[in-house]
Amino acid sequence: MSYDFNNIFARILRQEIPCNKVFEDEKVLAFHDINPKAPLHILIIPKGSYINFHDFHTQASADEITHFYAKIPEIAASQGVLDSGYRLISNCGLNGGQEVPHYHVHLLGGGKLGAMVGNV
Repeated sequence: MSYDFNNIFARILRQEIPCNKVFEDEKVLAFHDINPKAPLHILIIPKGSYINFHDFHTQASADEITHFYAKIPEIAASQGVLDSGYRLISNCGLNGGQEVPHYHVHLLGGGKLGAMVGNV
């Protein structure tokens, strides 16, 4: 599978589609999900062209990987959920529920979260 440069996150990174940004630096972008599943639902994406978790972890540099994960607690703190708790989800592939073919992590919080996985 090759990276789809027309996926919605690639278009957001190119600023063709607006987003409600909460964080951005040279390697990471974080923004509110337009269809939130919790009181707080932030999408965190690397700026590189990675399809999913596996692609990111096999193709990204060690610096990109370290930087990406170092930013998650900073983003959680900026959104006021570092101490109260939050959930991280990364769907991988069709059967894993991945809808956008650009690696991303969902940061959910802002209240008591329900069951980890719904009905299969």
